[in-house]
Amino acid sequence: MVQMTNHRRHLHPLPVRIMHWVNAVTIFIMITSGWKIYNDEVLFGWLHFPEALTLGKWAQHGLQWHFFGMWILVIDGLSYLTYGLVSGRFRRMLLPIRLSDLIATVKDTLHLKLSHDDPTKYNAIQKLLYVGVISVGILTVISGLAIWKPIQFSELVALFGSFQNARLVHFFCMSAIVAFVTVHVALALLVPQTLVSMFTGGPVVDDQRSAELQHKTAH
Repeated sequence: MVQMTNHRRHLHPLPVRIMHWVNAVTIFIMITSGWKIYNDEVLFGWLHFPEALTLGKWAQHGLQWHFFGMWILVIDGLSYLTYGLVSGRFRRMLLPIRLSDLIATVKDTLHLKLSHDDPTKYNAIQKLLYVGVISVGILTVISGLAIWKPIQFSELVALFGSFQNARLVHFFCMSAIVAFVTVHVALALLVPQTLVSMFTGGPVVDDQRSAELQHKTAH
């Protein structure tokens, strides 16, 4: 007798929820401490972050917070990537990203017809944003390592062309993450059930059924 495998699970399993909130706290630490470090040696003379929004009494203190958050971010990020790939979550939730779907979603958004009825499915823009922020996160870590240890990681510095370029890439990656977090929080407030589901796990979904539907739509 062949034993049937139960493919039903919450939209956001417990490991995903834990990693999400650990990442949320860590990102807050990294951004605010990074702003403190930036203020000590600015890239753009016209840009200084308000001290009230920074973490650390002085630049060295901010640097200590940054290193503390860095290790948590790397461990949590690697865990998230491993889980997403091994469990098939990335394949189910983020793929495929079709140009036709992206154009249709943009049109719906411009006409204020974007639906949020089914939280178990990401639209094309959401898929693109999540894939984008994961890629930016990886680039942030790489550029951060180049800035942290430019001699030991000279190959990484060479990858960016120079130390100053690595700083610029790191800064723009931070800006992209801040923009993503701003949009992410705004959408969570506009659609509260998405925020609640990150605490409760959300609705129960059938992975096998979802895969079958995805396969049919792909053909």
